[in-house]
Amino acid sequence: MPDEDAYLMLSGIQHFAFCPRQWALIHIEQLWADNVHTVIGHHVHERVDDWTEDETRGNVRIVRAMPLVSAQLGLRGVADMVEFHRVSEEADDTVQLDGRDGFWRVIPVEYKKGAPKPDDRDEVQLCAQAIYLEEMLDVRISYGYLYYDTVKHREEVVFTGKLRERVHQISKQMHKLFAEGRTPQVSYGKHCGSCSLEALCQPKWSKLGNHSASVYVRNLIAEMEE
Repeated sequence: MPDEDAYLMLSGIQHFAFCPRQWALIHIEQLWADNVHTVIGHHVHERVDDWTEDETRGNVRIVRAMPLVSAQLGLRGVADMVEFHRVSEEADDTVQLDGRDGFWRVIPVEYKKGAPKPDDRDEVQLCAQAIYLEEMLDVRISYGYLYYDTVKHREEVVFTGKLRERVHQISKQMHKLFAEGRTPQVSYGKHCGSCSLEALCQPKWSKLGNHSASVYVRNLIAEMEE
């Protein structure tokens, strides 16, 4: 893994799972555009990502906007919410908290707009958060929750060996592409219609080939100025 200065953003792992090209456009080429999906997503996270909120409800402590760093993955970011559930006995999935009695089970919770998705991008992001927390707190985390704002429902995600391996593989691919400064070629599919970067990516543009979207944008601006 790279030095800390070269750590990539945790949020990118979800972008990469959705589309490696989308990830590269955002994190390598620094391109971004909002659509209705991203705007709604921003509003959902604004309601939960308040780092000043640290509350306890009975035997559950809730920490919001918790900073995360992983040397294993070479990534850094923020967890929407981490719940600590007090249990009666110590185990390999519990930690002790400063100033609080007892043992606490660690459960990451990620907030999403809409409903559960047909791919695994949300599960991958949540699992990455669990790997971060395991590394930071020296604890084992077997599951977490995805909360979908539209359906107002939590989906449990079990962090299987297969899911953990996918997280590690995506992380390696992200670092490789970032080090090379390379944007993957277009892989056009149904998912392109929901991407906020479709107009910048131009996935149907057959001549795009290995050229980056930033090259396309510069050429388009040049044509408009002629």
